[in-house]
Amino acid sequence: MKTRFAFGKSGIDVSVPHPIGCHVAHTRSAPALADVAAALNAALDHPIGSLPLTELAAGKRTAAISVCDITRPAPNRITLPPLLARLHAAGIPVEGITILIATGLHRAATPEELDIILGPGIAAQYHVVSHDARDLAAHRPLGATRRGTPVYIDERFMAADLHITLGFVEQHLMLGFSGGRKLIAPGLAAQETIKVIHSPRFMREPLATEGSIEHNPLHAELVEIASMARHDFMLDVTLTRERGISGVFAGHPVKAHAAAVSFLETTSLAPVPALADAVITSAAGYPLDLTFYQTVKGLTAAQHILKPGGRMLVLGECAEGMGSPEFARMVASYPGHAAFLEQIRDGSRVEVDQWQLERLALVGVKHELYFYTPGIPTAQFGALAPRTFAHLDQAIAALLEGLPADALVVLIPEGPYTYARPEPALA
Repeated sequence: MKTRFAFGKSGIDVSVPHPIGCHVAHTRSAPALADVAAALNAALDHPIGSLPLTELAAGKRTAAISVCDITRPAPNRITLPPLLARLHAAGIPVEGITILIATGLHRAATPEELDIILGPGIAAQYHVVSHDARDLAAHRPLGATRRGTPVYIDERFMAADLHITLGFVEQHLMLGFSGGRKLIAPGLAAQETIKVIHSPRFMREPLATEGSIEHNPLHAELVEIASMARHDFMLDVTLTRERGISGVFAGHPVKAHAAAVSFLETTSLAPVPALADAVITSAAGYPLDLTFYQTVKGLTAAQHILKPGGRMLVLGECAEGMGSPEFARMVASYPGHAAFLEQIRDGSRVEVDQWQLERLALVGVKHELYFYTPGIPTAQFGALAPRTFAHLDQAIAALLEGLPADALVVLIPEGPYTYARPEPALA
């Protein structure tokens, strides 16, 4: 059975030999909107739980807009122009608007990426800056949350009269669903904040996982942080498998985000017949599989449809290698899943990007993990190296070796963009 997987910019064919029983779980969504421009105009002029954006901006001199970085396929080039038009109609000039690339702890956007993220016209005309989480002095201290998380948010965002986020909503490995509050923290937060919300305290919470919003403690924490940063307005969209816009949600940051989540839950769930013996998944291709750090998201999303002790092969091009220097160093010295979890258990010292490796380890203690990541030499994988392959056919052969004749193998070509659950769990 041959299936085309999202991989890098061009994709890759995955072949599973007969007679292995396979099920392909494709991303589901509502259909693309017939008139995106009309939907955006309606959402901005008749928002959820908020005044229209033009009225909200009236009397303001400055506005800050937080947008996703290159690792997210947010359609900013489509959604940003009508938003900017309303800010200008309300009297905020071009020079009064700052667009911040919400990098979290990712690297800054390159000039070429800014053209992709925003479009050349907007990138050239407006004041556009990348967030730098490592520069504490560039952040405003806002105190601490009720749970004790210290909150530092980019001063350029805080200094504006109006605070706006622009993004999209999909399932997320810890927050349940992305979008909204995530564009403030971790998007614009200092590493002193990010390390806490990415520490074992939150990473090991059972409800801090894909598709979980109600009672998710990390979701609640980020909503509180966003409120402290005076999150005034959000514009988020939902996307189809082909990255078309299927829904537009604007207005009050909590109420509009909740509406987007409800929409996704009723239109995007992909059922699979049963828990699988093995899964082949991806990191959803470019831009999410630029690094191994991002590729981990493919395996955390797939864990929900895999039997205990089942096998998982994750595909990621990783054209930019491991990720941050800190993450690369941790992977190179990785001692094994259980040993790593024990090593960081007390949370007394949280490293940059440690959380992503912790998420991998939490899946790895329950399942057998295999990797095809041709952009990275095997020697850089520490204890993961024995199940990391330079050739796709070798990786597939290792994954399938010794499986019973009646084994179920589930293929997830779009990785974390597929919100999949076994049918018995849906009954």
